[in-house]
Amino acid sequence: MIDIEIPFEQHRKGHYRFFEKLPGMLSWGMLLLPFVLSFIDVRMAALFMFVYVLINFSRGMASALRSVQGFRTLKQHQKLAWPTLLNELALGAIPARVKRPRWHRYAVDGTQDRPLLMHPDKVVHAVIIATYKESRDVLAPTIEALLASEYNMKQVICILAYEGRAGDAVERQAKELMSTYKARFKDAFAVKHPANLPGEIIGKGANVTYAGRELEKYLKKKRIDPLRVLVTTLDADNRPHKHYLTALSYAYIACPDPVHSSFQPVALFSNNIWDPPAPMRVLATGNSISHLVFSLRSHALRNFSAHAQPMVALLKTDFWSVRTIVEDGHQFWRSYFRFEGNYRALPLHLPIYQDAVLSDTYWKTLRAQFLQYRRWTYGASDVAYVVHMGFFRKNTVPKFDLIAKTWRLLEGHVTWAVGPILVLFGGFIPVLFHPKSYAALELPLIVSRIQTVAIIVAVVTVFLSLRTLPPKPAHYKRHRNIFMVLQWVYLPFTTLIFNSFTALYSQTRLLFGKYISKFDVTDKAVVSAAADGTTSKRL
Repeated sequence: MIDIEIPFEQHRKGHYRFFEKLPGMLSWGMLLLPFVLSFIDVRMAALFMFVYVLINFSRGMASALRSVQGFRTLKQHQKLAWPTLLNELALGAIPARVKRPRWHRYAVDGTQDRPLLMHPDKVVHAVIIATYKESRDVLAPTIEALLASEYNMKQVICILAYEGRAGDAVERQAKELMSTYKARFKDAFAVKHPANLPGEIIGKGANVTYAGRELEKYLKKKRIDPLRVLVTTLDADNRPHKHYLTALSYAYIACPDPVHSSFQPVALFSNNIWDPPAPMRVLATGNSISHLVFSLRSHALRNFSAHAQPMVALLKTDFWSVRTIVEDGHQFWRSYFRFEGNYRALPLHLPIYQDAVLSDTYWKTLRAQFLQYRRWTYGASDVAYVVHMGFFRKNTVPKFDLIAKTWRLLEGHVTWAVGPILVLFGGFIPVLFHPKSYAALELPLIVSRIQTVAIIVAVVTVFLSLRTLPPKPAHYKRHRNIFMVLQWVYLPFTTLIFNSFTALYSQTRLLFGKYISKFDVTDKAVVSAAADGTTSKRL
């Protein structure tokens, strides 16, 4: 069996280092290209920028359409009677003259030719909640949201994975929480991840992997078949939709190849969306809308944050990576190569509600947001891993699929870094060098017209942002609604600073071998209101 663990930093040499550098080289090269072309031939520079802006405009319009479709699909799935659907699937029959989704009828009809993996009552859900120093005010609502599921909680094991390096107070809190809620689950226990284990970096991957190995021991002791167990990983602030567990059970037992699949719900950053500063609200809402789009692009879907995978598959991948800060997205690639390309992430069109970034001061919030995006954009480090495993190691992964996935990964990270910069400013570069050139003078006008039409995308974004808002907390005045619209003036700035510049920062670090070897936990402040209407924040 091949080793699927990412190489240690000191072992990354030769072709591996080249492909670590590649995203940064391409991104900086793309930013320099309009200047270089302007020196060579202004018409080439103008043509390049026109084509690039047009491509991004087309993508933006397509994403706007997909975001509306994704929102509609999400709302439709939230309204479904999932317990009833799961029961009909188990029975292999649908009552006459009842309205059901077409895909549900296909699934039920399919049970005549292909038996279900198991009866729904046999499924066991293990939910691992990773925590560092989050307060009870953050963790308790997550556990309560899990318990509010319309599902038999005696089929659910809750594991609170906490860090030993966080101190005694965190340990006491973890044990107290599990003691409080234990009776309401099949079982519930806290797992302490020891500090400074050899071969690990400080990160969530090491924490949940240690918890996963403790779960393995638990299942052996209780003689529970790992094939029956679905493992969901949650961050401390992740609150599953009430039908998440039921829909996940449905997807698992109906899936033609469940062991080689993971299940990805839709991340919506709306738990505390009324509380953070406006720039953070814009970013959080934009992220939510992006995940609505991703949920409809199953060919390009990868693991992100909260996701579920069968225990039997996790045993074969030795759980998650303990050597990278992007363990969620990286887990997709580990599984992809472990199963020789026979692996996919399947969308679950139900939300996992998460927090927008909020710390106890404005500047700490900005810093925490930067660190979160730095971690996400550091996913560019997977490019070298994918090329190394796919093209330099012996495997039977279908090469056409591998090439397509590698291209999407590389192009996605390069576009993340340079797309907004070139779209906003690239059209003005040729005219700086050739102020009398007709092509150079016309380009900014053409680009501005395209950008004017692209306002449609912004309008769709604002519309969806208002539709996905949870109810306004009582301690906020009515005028807060106005700010939820006016906040979108920050969009160009947040896109440049927290998307482009952060992606460039991460790729430049990889370019020079300045690795990020520590997982920066995002601050999760809680806002509380006093009797006089004043609010306060605490971590």
